[in-house]
Amino acid sequence: MKLIILISAVSMALAAPTIQPDVDETTKTVVPIMKDERVQDVDGRFNVEFEAGNGIVFAQAGSPDDETGAVVQAGQYSYTAPDGTDVVVKFVANENGFQPESDMLPVAPEFPHPIPQFVLDQIAFAAEEDAQRAKELASGEAEAHQ
Repeated sequence: MKLIILISAVSMALAAPTIQPDVDETTKTVVPIMKDERVQDVDGRFNVEFEAGNGIVFAQAGSPDDETGAVVQAGQYSYTAPDGTDVVVKFVANENGFQPESDMLPVAPEFPHPIPQFVLDQIAFAAEEDAQRAKELASGEAEAHQ
């Protein structure tokens, strides 16, 4: 019986997952945390600053909005992309939603931009259908009143 318990205990120990520190999977090196500061005030204001040894930097601050009660936040994060490009993203989060700003984010084409002809044709076709439907409804109502 003692042997069964011993074998069970050893099996469970071997099967348990091992907890590792943050490891960069590409190089299998430990990434040290250089800075991790967090401040939470009783009135809801907060500040977070984080920096890792691999160049990732994150900073964020926030406070409750007096009018809405929602938390207004602002901050930025930065890192170096695999191709060596420095990436910096600044952001604000408030009643208008999350608003990131970065040279690395895609930009929509300026408006007004040229509208393709097939789109214009579809809009005209839909307008003709709407006009025909309105005409049919008007003639049907006229017949019902007679």
